[in-house]
Amino acid sequence: MDNAFDPFEWKLAHGRKLTLGPAGLLMAIINVTPDSFSDGGAYDDTEAAVSQALHCLDQGAAILDIGGESTRPGAAPVTAAEEQARVLPVIAALAERTDAIVSVDTYRAETARLAVAAGAHIINDVHGLQREPDLANVAAATGAGLCIMHTGRDREKLTDVVRDQYHFLERSLEIAAAAGVARDRIVLDPGFGFAKDTDENVELMTRFSELRGFGLPLLAGTSRKRFIGAITGRDAPERDVGTAATTALLRMAGAAVFRVHDVAINRDALLVADAMVAIRRRAQEKNGTENQP
Repeated sequence: MDNAFDPFEWKLAHGRKLTLGPAGLLMAIINVTPDSFSDGGAYDDTEAAVSQALHCLDQGAAILDIGGESTRPGAAPVTAAEEQARVLPVIAALAERTDAIVSVDTYRAETARLAVAAGAHIINDVHGLQREPDLANVAAATGAGLCIMHTGRDREKLTDVVRDQYHFLERSLEIAAAAGVARDRIVLDPGFGFAKDTDENVELMTRFSELRGFGLPLLAGTSRKRFIGAITGRDAPERDVGTAATTALLRMAGAAVFRVHDVAINRDALLVADAMVAIRRRAQEKNGTENQP
């Protein structure tokens, strides 16, 4: 992957793939939980979750990310059985009723295995394969796409935000490689908001292009995060405009996928950013220079 805007064929389970790079893609958040930080309880039964997922597809989502356990700080843990009871019927219903690309938001290897069997194409692990490393084996065996996220929780971080990204994610990539996960199945997520304060999140945004050194597509998950509230003074359900601003900025810095609650507003932000990216690419190709953010 020479630069962030060149085509990258992201290979997924069930023979599917997505082209990342030339245009930003939206991953819609579908929380089948009673306690997620901004929409807990809104879609905590199968029909409500499926209805919201279909709505997100209509608004322009390329991926539906189905989660059954809240990752907000202080959230009550759920058992594997509870998580599976929440997400598997939603995934199965979407697989039956649509041809949508579906992601399962889990760190549990068994949940991931069952989710892919039910029709999911992508595994999205907020612990970067470092809580249940066997999840990498599931990804390798099923051919699922894999989102590997950075987190600062439950460990001592390095003081430099970008150095800590490389420190953590290089270990995650070692786990993936040892399990036989091909690099064309991997997207990296710097984990905005996960044990990062406002200044750290803003610095990570400012230096986002430095993460291109991994040579892999990058996913940005800023949606309605606390640091956006700290900047704007708005409560979680009112942070979509602030989120859309980060979407446009991070797209210009090279992000490929954007995990969001409100698809429509972020779609518009991406269309503006992508128009600018296209003009820049044409100018640089004409001048014989490489794309730079």
